[in-house]
Amino acid sequence: MIPAWLSFFDGLLAISLALAGIVSAHYGLGTPLFGFSLLLVGAVFAVIGFVAGLIGVLRTLSPQRRSSMPRAIIGIIFALLVVLPIVGVFLTHRQYPPINDITTDTKNPPEFVNALQIPQNRGRDMKYNPKDAEIQEAAPAYIGLAPLKLDGHPDDVYKRVEIIAGEFPGWKITRNDPQARTIEGVATSKLFQFKDDFIIEVRPGEGGTGSLVEMRSKSRDGKGDLGANYNRIVSFFKAVQGPPRGAPSAAS
Repeated sequence: MIPAWLSFFDGLLAISLALAGIVSAHYGLGTPLFGFSLLLVGAVFAVIGFVAGLIGVLRTLSPQRRSSMPRAIIGIIFALLVVLPIVGVFLTHRQYPPINDITTDTKNPPEFVNALQIPQNRGRDMKYNPKDAEIQEAAPAYIGLAPLKLDGHPDDVYKRVEIIAGEFPGWKITRNDPQARTIEGVATSKLFQFKDDFIIEVRPGEGGTGSLVEMRSKSRDGKGDLGANYNRIVSFFKAVQGPPRGAPSAAS
């Protein structure tokens, strides 16, 4: 049965492409974007294999063709192994608009300095795009994203921010400027090793009281980020608001 065989081979090809993309990106055998593209191509073959598998199952219901049913079922399983995780990710992150430059201050965002010198960023426009500000301000997903207000002198807050940023998983600090109270770095995703540039600034609070922690995170690849930059900022702010280093946590 042609549909059953087509489902089997398309499902097998889909898994092979998906795994090749993940391995290629994760171990640096290719660029993250190339690896992710292989995954998406695998997803296309998975959809074709799934449809062919359903047709194959329906056409093998008769006793004369029953022997081809296992191939169709295996093809469907292979296809679902590729499609379901991808669909799940997009469905759970669909609230994020297609932008990849997120900041806590759309009016006066932190501006990259050291990131401009990184070879991978040369020739790229690292300035904040006002159009991104309009989209971010209008998106319900980003309501509530604002500078982190903390008590304490900016110099003291900066020291805490500096320590936590230096220990954050997947982060590499590329600039540490105590005079400007500014930190820049690169965050690397776990699976595909996508690299996003980020900058953190500690500014005096309104009226000279307390401090404001501003942050901006920008992806190097893709038009959207599935909320990665937003969640990075939120996660970092939660860490900064946590108990001081050496202090017992509430769960202790």
